[in-house]
Order: sequence, then C-alpha cells, then structure tokens
Amino acid sequence: MTVQPHVEEAAAPIEYGLADIARRRWEAIKAGDVGSLPVIVGLILIAAFFDLKNDQFLTAGNFTNLMTQMAGVTTIAIGVVFVLLLGEIDLSIGYVAGMAGVIVAELQVPDGSWEIKGVFAIIIAVAATALIGLFQGSFVAIIGVPSFVVTLAGLLFWQGAIQQIIGGAGVIVIEDSTINNVANYFFSDTAGYLIAAAGVGLYALTTLAGWRRRHGIRTDNLVVVAAKLVGLAAIAFGAVYWANQERGFPLVFVLVIVLLIFWTWVAERTTFGRHVYAVGGNAEASRRAGINVRNIRLIVFMISGAMAGLGGVIFAARLNSVDLNAGGGTILLDAIAAAVIGGTSLFGGRGRVISALLGALIISTVANGLSLLGYSAAIQFMVTGVILLAAVTLDTLSRRRLERSGR
Repeated sequence: MTVQPHVEEAAAPIEYGLADIARRRWEAIKAGDVGSLPVIVGLILIAAFFDLKNDQFLTAGNFTNLMTQMAGVTTIAIGVVFVLLLGEIDLSIGYVAGMAGVIVAELQVPDGSWEIKGVFAIIIAVAATALIGLFQGSFVAIIGVPSFVVTLAGLLFWQGAIQQIIGGAGVIVIEDSTINNVANYFFSDTAGYLIAAAGVGLYALTTLAGWRRRHGIRTDNLVVVAAKLVGLAAIAFGAVYWANQERGFPLVFVLVIVLLIFWTWVAERTTFGRHVYAVGGNAEASRRAGINVRNIRLIVFMISGAMAGLGGVIFAARLNSVDLNAGGGTILLDAIAAAVIGGTSLFGGRGRVISALLGALIISTVANGLSLLGYSAAIQFMVTGVILLAAVTLDTLSRRRLERSGR
C-alpha cells in the first residue's frame, strides 16, 4: 500500500463581517484616527452651500474649470505629502515650479541654433527640477541643515533665477501646442467614457485579485469590495457625463489621477514607501533598524522637486506663457495647505497621497465658490486660513488621542 505524504491544507482566509468592519472603524475614530472623513464631509457641505447660493456652481462649465484650476496645485501637493511624511518642509516648491515653466518656455523658443519642443521639453524641465530637489535635499540629508532654512534659501534663489532668465522680456509666450495641450486639451465624449471604463476595470482587477488571500490573512468583506467598485464606477462615469455636457473631460485631470494612483502605490505598496513612513515616525529608530535614512530623504526631496516641476509645466501650459512672477502668488501656500487640509500630518509619519487631491478640492472649491459669489481675494485668503488652522488643530488633537490610545 502506498502511503501518501501528509500535506497541510492552507488555512482559509478569515473575512471581516460588516459589523466587525463598522466596529473597528468606530473604535479607530474614537481613538483619534479620523482619516479623510472630516475632509469629505466638509467638501460635501461646502459644495452644497455654494450650490444654494449660486446656481452656476454645479454647472458642467464650472466643473471642468474647477478640474483644470486645481490640477497644478494637486500635482505639487503630491510631492509635499512625501516631504511632510518625513516631518520636513519644502518652501521652494513655488519657484521651483516656476523654473520648470521657464525652462519649457525657453526650450520651445527657436533661437537659430537649437529648439526642443513637446514632450522632450517637459521631460527636461521635470528632470531639472528633480535635480534641484536632490541638490537642496543633500544639505538636509547629508549636512543636516534644517529643511526650513535650505528651502527658504531655495525660494529666494529660484525666484531671482526666474527674474534673471526672463529679464526685460517680461513674458515668454508658449506657442508649442503639445505643451499647451497638457492643460488645455479635452477628450471627446466617447474617449472620456472609454477612459472611465478602463480605470474602473483596472481597479476592479487589482481589487478582486487581492481580495482573497491565503494563510489565514483577513481580507475585506466582499460586500464592501463590491460597494467600492460601484461607488468608483458611479463617480468616474458621472464625472465624465457631467464634463461632456460642456467641453469634455480634461487631459490634465487624467494626468492627476494617474499620478495619484502611481504615487499611492509607491507610498503604500513598496519598501521605499514603508521606509518613508518609518523615518517620519522615528528617524533614529529607523536608522537602527537598518534603513538608509539619508537616501530616503534625498529621494523624497527629488520627488518634491519633480512634482513641483510637473505642476509648474501645468501652470505654464494653462496660461500659455510664463512671466516674472512665475511660481509666485499663492502656489506655495496652496500646495502645502492642500496636503495638510487633506489629512497629512505636519508631525511626520501619517498621511496618504490622496490627501493632496482632497485638500486641493477644498481650497479650489472655496476659491471658486467665493469668486462666483463676488467676494474679493482678501475674503478667499481669510477663509482658506481658517480652514487650514482648523485642519492643523484637528491633526494635533487627533495625534494626542492616538498617543494616549497607544496607536
């Protein structure tokens, strides 16, 4: 008789029930881990208020304007999220973004000897700002100069560099259609629906692939997974339908979504991302655990520079030009405020890339709504300041409650 070798069966996945999921989430909220809930609730209330005050707020035309207006800030804020996760700050992002705009504008102007256009000009500009981030980050990571001082010096230097490069010209017009289309191209109705279908399909495949895991690891409830898919599909197709009532869905917002997906994957699914959270939580403990803290900081400042550069290209493309004030105005404050208002902690180690989008939505919605109601820029600044203070206060209180609860 042949004896069959004993083979242990893999333990079936333990699935959370709906009641268990609700209980765990409620316990987390009571402990101070509120996540993105206050931002989402606040955004709904803000949108409802402006819609009641002005019937133009929720029109398709204003919706597409809002998406293009917030794209540049959201892109820059993605880099800010990574810097804040380390507990650092980058005050130079506004004028680093301006430098990228100046670079693409200069490259596309023929001068008789060379001319670089389109995608290549954009790549060069983003690569240059990534190197700027690496250079500034080296003072922080290698020498130990506080990031506040280094990037404040960068703010002043790159502001002067922009004025020096543009000089007496005052304005450089961007005539390259490829560069301008980054912020001014809108998909056809059919293309918009196809993009929405592709995005939802990709999300469904990745979500369902990770739903069932073996070896007893608990997974999401199937009802919750299905609800997420239905909710995403409703949002995606609803947004495209809404935008199609006017000019169509903007290319620049598709770019923002792709960036959010990619950098969320980097932050939450890679070893590098886990190390960023670890260093932000406790740099010394991370160093003793074998994490190369210096390299993590260098890479994060490179990411900040690259995202600032891409945001600067979006701003330049939207205006079809750059001038002496490129990267100035409220770009710096809006990007940092977006990351913080969206839920990224100023104390490091806590936050998500989606914070950039949520915070930018709040800031852009408030600015857009107040503008429609005829309020001055001064009122917009004051309201944004109040929202920022409220977000930081909530973050501080949540952090204290999390510490008391041992989370």
